Amino acid sequence: MVAIVGGSGAGKTWLAEKLLRAFRTMAIRVSLDDFYRDRSGLSAARRAKINFDHPVAIDWASLETALNRLRNNHSTPLPCYDFKTHCRLTREKILQPKPIVIVDGLWLLRRPRLRGLFDLKIFIECPSQTRLQRRLIRDLVLRGRTAASVREQFRETVEPMHAKFVVPQKRWADVVLPADFGEREVQRLADAIKVATDHKADVPVRRSIAVARRN
Repeated sequence: MVAIVGGSGAGKTWLAEKLLRAFRTMAIRVSLDDFYRDRSGLSAARRAKINFDHPVAIDWASLETALNRLRNNHSTPLPCYDFKTHCRLTREKILQPKPIVIVDGLWLLRRPRLRGLFDLKIFIECPSQTRLQRRLIRDLVLRGRTAASVREQFRETVEPMHAKFVVPQKRWADVVLPADFGEREVQRLADAIKVATDHKADVPVRRSIAVARRN
């Protein structure tokens, strides 16, 4: 079970998708974004005032249940979240367990019990300007936002919450990737995870990563 953590726009989704393709049928992906709390009971005006960059916006109990089910080789339902309305959709996805579970999100390492589920914890470092530019591209295209609203949110809540809740998680990471990481680093990670998976519990992932670094 692999955690990918970093700020908004750091490259978590990119890395998760790259690893998913590298492992093909051996891996599945879970995104923390799907576990934002449903806000359908609130008016649009009240939803607009919620700080979605604070960890309390997440349904942590549901996430932990889902990950434990996958870890114990059981299928699990995953919610589907609509960022345009801040509500969960009525449909759910059913995820079948596989040998490698890749989980990406802002705050996966903050809670000790959740942190303990992961065999490998990756933290991505990325400067704020790069993250803002990536967030602008994503939110304008995929989330129906305006450039002005994205910049205001980034300044008012994203960066303060990043400093308070995201950055401190670096201390628990097994691997810290720089902002300019690329295909070479992805391949090393994939190789090390594959070795650990092939040898089951006999070769801890962290030891495999260390070997990959030396090579």
